[in-house]
Amino acid sequence: MSKFSYLQPGKAPVFKDKYVTKVNECITPFQEGLTGDIGIIGLPASKSSISPSLAADAPKTIRAALASYSTFSGERNCDYDDVRILDFGDVETHPTNLEETTERLYISVKEMVHTNSCQRYILLGGDHGVSFPSIRAFQEMFGRVGIIQWDAHHDVRNLEDGGRTNGTPFRSLLEGGFVKADDLVQIGIRDFSNAKYYHNYANEKGIVVYTMDDVEQQGIVPIIQNELNRLANQVDFIYLSVDMDVVDQAFAPGCPAIGPGGLTSRELLSSITAAATHPKVKAMDIVEIDPSKDVRDITSRLAAHAMLRFMYI
Repeated sequence: MSKFSYLQPGKAPVFKDKYVTKVNECITPFQEGLTGDIGIIGLPASKSSISPSLAADAPKTIRAALASYSTFSGERNCDYDDVRILDFGDVETHPTNLEETTERLYISVKEMVHTNSCQRYILLGGDHGVSFPSIRAFQEMFGRVGIIQWDAHHDVRNLEDGGRTNGTPFRSLLEGGFVKADDLVQIGIRDFSNAKYYHNYANEKGIVVYTMDDVEQQGIVPIIQNELNRLANQVDFIYLSVDMDVVDQAFAPGCPAIGPGGLTSRELLSSITAAATHPKVKAMDIVEIDPSKDVRDITSRLAAHAMLRFMYI
């Protein structure tokens, strides 16, 4: 048998510091009977995106970005290397049938939660359309759901002009009876990014909306804390939905619908930290990253940091 001095067939030549644990080293593929702290699932669907998008590739790039970060938080002086992360893999989507893909996403998320193997879950999109089947699955499992949505857009478009798209998930949830309007909180809604019709729809339905001006005037962490306290009194659990286009294009260039005037990366991360500490928060999805539009994986790396803020509390 050949023995090489420096070649390692089948392995990448990655430098390893014995004192450093990277986040990806704490990820274990799910197997029946395993339990963990955090479950991860990829929802690689983006064919229903209004804007041309390869967001289906994002679960792969976000996972890869986790290899860039250690499990140690210097700010908290805590090493989270004992946090166990189970990876359920990616859902196999249908190549042409969008309704079939939506159903597969719903079934897969429900099956994941049915394993009862983790305390909380992270769902990696995909475009924002994946939130409809995902939240529906969680709602059927855990009861009345409160949603905090980070987004530049309302995502309550009509269903007549193209069916279910990445612009319709919250209209689908509302009209399907899966969520009550005042249990839906939208944060970061941006000027000149939505039609008046959908602005009026959100107001008339009673969706709780915070624009970027509200964020600037009130501060995003106080908004998150106030809404968590309000939701906790009326729902069974809370789901976080992070559309990365809520972030300013300078910090998230890999979104299909980029724009100026959004959150900074620090505002996004601090607000996720504030939300993740609440005991009723069970899940978070991260959507709308198109790796083909990104620069040096800036947006995927920010998403990976968002995961850290959710996982390590």
